Amino acid sequence: MTTDVDLELLKLTSAKQQLNNIKRNEHKIAALLEEAVQHHTIKISHAMKIVNQQWIINGMRPRTIDSYNYTFGKFIEVTGIEYIEEIDSAKIYDYLGSLTNVKDVTIQARLKQIKAILGRFHDNGWIPVKFWKHIKIKVNSDLLEASTENDVAILLSLLDKSTYSGFRDSVAIMLMYKCGIRIKTLGLLEIKHIDFENKLLRLDGSVLKSHKPQLLPLDDDLCALLQELIKQNLILSKQRKRKNTHLFLSYLAIPICKTVSPSNAIAKNLWQYNKKWGLKITCHGLRRAYAQNLIKRGADINLVSAALNHSDLTSTTKYLGLSLNKVAQELRDYL
Repeated sequence: MTTDVDLELLKLTSAKQQLNNIKRNEHKIAALLEEAVQHHTIKISHAMKIVNQQWIINGMRPRTIDSYNYTFGKFIEVTGIEYIEEIDSAKIYDYLGSLTNVKDVTIQARLKQIKAILGRFHDNGWIPVKFWKHIKIKVNSDLLEASTENDVAILLSLLDKSTYSGFRDSVAIMLMYKCGIRIKTLGLLEIKHIDFENKLLRLDGSVLKSHKPQLLPLDDDLCALLQELIKQNLILSKQRKRKNTHLFLSYLAIPICKTVSPSNAIAKNLWQYNKKWGLKITCHGLRRAYAQNLIKRGADINLVSAALNHSDLTSTTKYLGLSLNKVAQELRDYL
């Protein structure tokens, strides 16, 4: 005796079973957490799963989530803790003390990440008091210099624009210098972000640190350079038998934002150019130069802040800082 079985029904049943299993697991985790909260024995591994889910729901970028998990994982590894109740100021200082041969600014950044996670624990009701609030790392606020117009001009004159990488880097430098965009945003740019008709960069939240859309004007020179770059990209992509819509590609026609290294090719090349020709040009320096040039031309600080897509004026004022010698020199005029 044979029986005809509808395989689709089996697939549907299997999917339902999986869904039910997931729901049962969620209920189990919730029950375990509820019991753990009552007995103050929450496992950090369980808590971090919840926090990661919250980050994803809130739209935090995967790379940022990975960075937080890496830092907190090292904190747990160094201190040997397993439960949230074991975390205290002493454990945090133990971890910070283990960071030898590390710059203060890096230690400060890692402490900030740990505090952010502990803040999540507090908001979720797992830690009653923010005991970490008073733990601080003092860092000398050395002024980061803006790239000079002279250095930019020298570099552009030295780059071999007959090669793809040389031309691509020239366009990237001009775009960062004239529009002030971050290197991360630069790597994510696609053809759709360029409005040639209205001479605008139309940036959506997905390519910006603040997640806030932004419009930035382009001049005729930049538009011409970008149009030529798109043509060169088509030639390169055809040679490599690849299809993509990104503006800045590697020599393999892969978007620089998708390369294995966390630091993209253009940022690395700038470091090499500085070393080779004795220049001082960085991606951040180009962005800082953009901000300072706006002020020199009479732009209001609020306009500069909007152009940089900053969330507040605090960050903007750092970009407009003067060197100590410059301050002393200008103050002398008031004596």
